[in-house]
Amino acid sequence: MNKEILEKAEYCLNCNTKPCQKGCPLENDIPSFIKYVKEQKYEEAYHILSKTTVLQPICGLICPHTTQCEGNCIKRYKGKPTSIGEIEAYVGRLALENGYEYDEEKYSKNKYKIAIVGGGPSGLTCAAFLARKGYNVTIYEKYDKLGGILSHGIPEFRLDSLILDKTIQKIINLGIEVKYNKKLGIHFTLEQLKEKYDAIYLAIGSNVPMKMHVDGENLKGVYGANQLLENNIHPDYKNKKVAVVGGGNVAIDASRTIKKLGAKDVFIIYRRSEEEMPAEKKEIEDAKKDGIKFLFKTNILKIIESKDLKKVKSIECIKTELIQKENELRLSPINVEGSNYEMDVDYVVMAIGSIPDKELINKLNLEYTEKGYIKVDKNYMTSEHGIFAGGDIIGTKATLAWAARAGKLAADAIRNYVEKR
Repeated sequence: MNKEILEKAEYCLNCNTKPCQKGCPLENDIPSFIKYVKEQKYEEAYHILSKTTVLQPICGLICPHTTQCEGNCIKRYKGKPTSIGEIEAYVGRLALENGYEYDEEKYSKNKYKIAIVGGGPSGLTCAAFLARKGYNVTIYEKYDKLGGILSHGIPEFRLDSLILDKTIQKIINLGIEVKYNKKLGIHFTLEQLKEKYDAIYLAIGSNVPMKMHVDGENLKGVYGANQLLENNIHPDYKNKKVAVVGGGNVAIDASRTIKKLGAKDVFIIYRRSEEEMPAEKKEIEDAKKDGIKFLFKTNILKIIESKDLKKVKSIECIKTELIQKENELRLSPINVEGSNYEMDVDYVVMAIGSIPDKELINKLNLEYTEKGYIKVDKNYMTSEHGIFAGGDIIGTKATLAWAARAGKLAADAIRNYVEKR
């Protein structure tokens, strides 16, 4: 029994209107699972969660709760919201430790074969919900480990790798086949998959770093944050100054990782105010505790080259102010004329978002949007029948729960498709 968790559960009103559930992309029945926690019926609580998610301990740890479930908790209007994420993470860990099963009838294997391309949150969720219904599922994973950004992007200090590994293994144990080190477009093609499978789900992510298109962005010493985190290959930061540009959780993860690897000073440069930062408030506070310095309402104009060494010497920054533009809800930053200044740095890390691999997308012969994402209909079907897509590759909101939601809904759509053929 965990007294602290029980106290947090007792704080929940178990509202009949369930605003927290409406704020959860996966539509987890939060009041019901917390009700079982209050009664110390943890397995029953896990079964409630298992109806809508297979990533309970991970969602509980790294989801942006303040903008999703907890952000919709009725108690936040008169104080703090219920600690939904913390309670979910606790139940998820208990399930792994005690071997709780997913709560539903056992389905025998059917005749349908489904290929999942990409073993990140969306692909894993789609695979799990299909396998639980008896479908023969094969995941094609480009690395030697499943998890996508969870394994190749979220630092250990934010997500315990043991919890992640156990969660993934539980999904694989549903009878899912995994083909590791198989990258679409290199080791196999869509045409080859179409010959073997009844349906295909593309969950290949969106991991090409976006560029600011400022002078000096291609200099030695300028990196994309998600590439550093994904590949876990870093330069020597010892006693160096590093500027990280961006305001999301990726910027926070990159800056904290760089600081822990020995950087003397790490600055997060964000063009809006702290209140507008999309990163979780807890992550911002943790970064401050780690010694990360924040330069709010600041923009980069130029990355300046060290002429003798042909690498980054400094950055030219400019202060910004926020204005309200017509027909826009969010305040927009504009540069303050004459506020330019130069700051010496050794490395610059861009964390302003990511886009799909355009070269790969073009090879798939599928329709895509103006922004380069794969185009899908309301059932996650692409322009070609039998090929579905979801998660970051279709431009879903870049959070764990939204990627998993796409995987879960796509699994339902795939079932309907193959059974009506």
